Amino acid sequence: MSDQLTKYLFADQSVRLETVTLENTWRDIQGTHDYPPAVRRLLGDLVAASALLSANLKFDGSLVMQIQGDGDVRLVVVECRANLEMRATVKMREGASFDDAADLQALVNPGGKGRFIVVLDPRGRQAGQQPYQGVVPLQGTNVAEALEHYMAASEQLQTRLWLATDDHRAAGLLLQRLAREGGKPASEGAVLEEDTWERAEQLAQTIKQEELLTLTAPTLVHRLFWEEDLTMFEPMTPRFHCGCSREKVADALRMLGVQEVESILEEQGRVEVKCDYCGAAYHFDAVDAAELFANDNPVQARHQSSSTH
Repeated sequence: MSDQLTKYLFADQSVRLETVTLENTWRDIQGTHDYPPAVRRLLGDLVAASALLSANLKFDGSLVMQIQGDGDVRLVVVECRANLEMRATVKMREGASFDDAADLQALVNPGGKGRFIVVLDPRGRQAGQQPYQGVVPLQGTNVAEALEHYMAASEQLQTRLWLATDDHRAAGLLLQRLAREGGKPASEGAVLEEDTWERAEQLAQTIKQEELLTLTAPTLVHRLFWEEDLTMFEPMTPRFHCGCSREKVADALRMLGVQEVESILEEQGRVEVKCDYCGAAYHFDAVDAAELFANDNPVQARHQSSSTH
């Protein structure tokens, strides 16, 4: 299976292990974008990390991870739903050029004020209900280090990540020490649990980038942890999904207002809205716009993908 997330639990239930490999999902997220290698690596690592993190949440909604700063890559956004439906986008500054070896700080945060943001947005949010948002300074030279810092600062969970991305696959491995009652390790057996964590971390540190990018999850886990007694859970299948629609775009245009829409029509002859995530283009001409503001029903009209342009 080319797209798979698999969870494991160590015998004393003190450490969680996860692996993820994304091929079809990663291909669909890239779409028609020709990302520079450094940008592709940044996006793919964040996509793999978001799947690993989302799979641990007992939460019906979306996990949204954002990296933003004043660099040539000004924003990276990945959204992952509880069922591992994913979408992602990158905003780059116009005319930017990229060093293939550039790290996270060089790409996003040359001014040192970048942020790493995690949002938990519940499905069916009630009026007035706000999503949870955690924000920390953007630290580390790569996505794994940035997320490890976030988990330590915001969630107080010992977490280690190993991530790898190329043209065809985004992959990752996560280790996480599980909290006991009250968020503290149980006094009985605490020494043994510390040994489990240290052993797991030492074994995982031997992983190579090419192993993440070429091996199946069972082969990778066996190679690293063959002496450990692990419980394996039913694998999950991530996939690309974008929830954009003509109806949602029509609602957004209504919020923009009739005067603004008419101004765009006068200048350009039609309104075109292109989805940042999937590239779908939604077109509204003068007749569509008139119908848009004549009643509250979504306009049923043309829906073209960007591939037609």
